[in-house]
Amino acid sequence: MASKIYAYPYHLCAPMKFVSDRYQRARLKFAALVFAVLYNFSQAHAQDVVFDRGDTLRGALSPVRTCYDVNHYDLWLRIDTSYQSIKGKNTISFSATTDFQDMQVDLFKNMVVATITFENQPVQFKREFNSMLLHLPRVLSKGEHATLEIEYFGKPRVAKNPPWDGGFIWTTSENNQPWIAVSCQGIGASLWWPCKDHLSDEPDSMDIHCQVPQGLVCVSNGQDRGITFDKEGIKTFNWHVSYPINNYNVSINIGDYVHMHDVYQDETGDTLSIDYYVIRGNEQKATEHFKQVKPMLACYEKFLGKYPFPNDGYALVQTPYLGMEHQGAIAYGNKFRTGYLGSDRSGQQLKFDYIIIHETGHEWWGNSVTAGDIADMWIHESFCTYSEAIYVECLHGYDTAMTYVNALKKTVQNNTSIMGIYGVNHEGHYDMYVKGMLFLNTLRHVINNDELWWNTIKTLSDSTFKHSVTNYNEIVEFFEEKTKMPVAPLFEQYVKHPELPVLEYSSKKAKNGTTLRMRWASNVENFAMPIKLILDGTSVQVNVNSKWSRVTLPSSYKFDQLTSYYTLKKVKNKRRMING
Repeated sequence: MASKIYAYPYHLCAPMKFVSDRYQRARLKFAALVFAVLYNFSQAHAQDVVFDRGDTLRGALSPVRTCYDVNHYDLWLRIDTSYQSIKGKNTISFSATTDFQDMQVDLFKNMVVATITFENQPVQFKREFNSMLLHLPRVLSKGEHATLEIEYFGKPRVAKNPPWDGGFIWTTSENNQPWIAVSCQGIGASLWWPCKDHLSDEPDSMDIHCQVPQGLVCVSNGQDRGITFDKEGIKTFNWHVSYPINNYNVSINIGDYVHMHDVYQDETGDTLSIDYYVIRGNEQKATEHFKQVKPMLACYEKFLGKYPFPNDGYALVQTPYLGMEHQGAIAYGNKFRTGYLGSDRSGQQLKFDYIIIHETGHEWWGNSVTAGDIADMWIHESFCTYSEAIYVECLHGYDTAMTYVNALKKTVQNNTSIMGIYGVNHEGHYDMYVKGMLFLNTLRHVINNDELWWNTIKTLSDSTFKHSVTNYNEIVEFFEEKTKMPVAPLFEQYVKHPELPVLEYSSKKAKNGTTLRMRWASNVENFAMPIKLILDGTSVQVNVNSKWSRVTLPSSYKFDQLTSYYTLKKVKNKRRMING
């Protein structure tokens, strides 16, 4: 195994053309800060990872990024299906957060930049990896509002294994018509349009205009603003997003789509527009299969709060890949089957469509409550996967939900942290899905008060962090404040460390039953977490910390590991195990 190598950002100190002294000083200061963060993390992060300058440009909040806040994107696209290419223009409206003249915008290096214009003047720029450093014609003052236009073209990266390995998908549908889609979570939206490609900065709103060949339909995010025609008779599909949206959620879907409309009405009488876009010929299957959407929305609204984007509506769009949580236009490719491509991975023969349930959960977790760095992608995936369990409990009851939660426990590897490394576009391990769900289920039963638990979850998603960007520290602080319990060590163990806490125990027959000795062995100092024991069919909660303690049980016992996720280890029964 290769040793750990971290590419610290000494290169941030390297001189570049047209860079001001003020920016140079800021970059030196930023380089020192990032070096310290990465060095400290490298001492604790058990991963073999190599980073380079491109990772820093993509993942770090350097002065040329924090100097401006994006307010709006206005993206125009013309799609050429014959050459599998795009031509576009993005108008970026932004506010200056400080005085500056140099700013970073991201676009993959294989895409050609035709012009960059600011106040009708050309902008000098330097390309490096998949980013551009722009030198504006003048200094902007803090608080100024400005716009920047970037025209570009090229053949965007083709997805190798969407949605996990992102890019464009160029294929044909079953009726032999072009079928084009894009997914870019992780790899970044800048593979196909110029933007400030960092999760921390979402535009307040966005417009997408898509020109496609005759006979095809372009479906994007948000509200359908109709079709317009230019002087040449070219048809443009216009879409408007009226809420903040993270860049990887922006998507276009092009094909021989048929539009199906419905309305969801909640228990208060409020209505939500529902739209389905399926490839022609699938209308009948979709009508029957999508009947599960309304009950799902009712469950999610009960436990997570109102659908987060009511003005833009809810939509499912049939895609040539499995699925993705594109905001207000969820990519659906599960082939109108139940489970995961026809398989219920919980083994209970549950008849819901995994992609619909999971990707819709992301409207609350990821699209509304958003991590500010991809290192905290666990916030999106752990809470969203737990939402599947919420749905199951809502429709099928607690016992079925507990079986669902624990069904994939054996797939968790527990060898790498589910939290990534900040500032280098690095996300944690895939365990963030199932392990994250198991951790949240554990936390629920540690709190041991369902009224408080569900109120905490709903407040998090529907109030405190709704339409907000957040991070690990804020989430932990929220849970401690809301529950009034010291749960920070639990988050640290399950999120930051790959290993599970180990419950070491020994047992010995006593005159009046069984004496059970227990303690926690973990990565976190003074770790404490209650466990549940089953005594004659009754669940009893017992407090355990990092010191040996004992309890005498009047009858036989069983560790309840359906409600908590940890490693159980029996050790020899010795007197010296007892502290004090």
